[in-house]
Amino acid sequence: MPAKRAVRKKRSRPRRLEVAAAAGALPTHVPKRWVKFVVGLFLLPPAWVLTQTFFTAFARTTLQDAFWSSAEFWFFSLGVILWLVAFFGLPRPLWLYVFGHELTHAIWVLLMGGRVHHFEVSRQGGHILADRTNTWIALAPYFFPIYSVLAILIYGLCGLFFDVGPYRYLLYAVIGVTWAFHLTFTVWMITKGQPDLHYGGTFFSIMVIYLLNLTLLAVMLILASPQVTWRGFGRELLQNAIDFTAWLTLTFNDLVRNQLPRHF
Repeated sequence: MPAKRAVRKKRSRPRRLEVAAAAGALPTHVPKRWVKFVVGLFLLPPAWVLTQTFFTAFARTTLQDAFWSSAEFWFFSLGVILWLVAFFGLPRPLWLYVFGHELTHAIWVLLMGGRVHHFEVSRQGGHILADRTNTWIALAPYFFPIYSVLAILIYGLCGLFFDVGPYRYLLYAVIGVTWAFHLTFTVWMITKGQPDLHYGGTFFSIMVIYLLNLTLLAVMLILASPQVTWRGFGRELLQNAIDFTAWLTLTFNDLVRNQLPRHF
């Protein structure tokens, strides 16, 4: 039988990911973490291009199109502010975070075709036992805002039975609270050196987390702002990628030209 893999959580705040390997196995190839470190380096340009595109689109729609005055923006911002006050001014709901963290691991194990054999949560920590793990399962709690997703699903299910249109602004506020919950706990836990990040290498993991969270923010901006369209955002993203590639090519050519020996 193949060795069983376990995603474990010690009874402490930092998490640990353990993968059981076959007995006597010796590394005969390049370590996966080295490969993922190189992949992480190649993710830097997409991260820069997406960051530039997102903040340019957000600034333009906020200042020129008065998105800042829309109800969607204000209710979402209200939810974010309420959560920030609670996060920094009140006892932090660690049990709620740990439950969502482990539930996200479990959901992604199921999405990847695996099985969860044990699920345990307490305020001090928690763990799941599953028959498989990979980068997506290990990093899922850091880019998948489970409570925001649950809020949207509940809103959608309620919409099947009665008119939820008058409550859409409440949904924006709830998404603001839950998204800020996800973001603050993600940053807080990363600064504590979460062992989940070590599975694929810390640098690679942080790049993946940053890119996926920024992608979700971009999707939320497109859905909330009528002035920002999928086609327009994609066109600007492509243009920024072309401009960045041209700049990178010119910079590389200049560096090579300056390093070549001069012949008189």
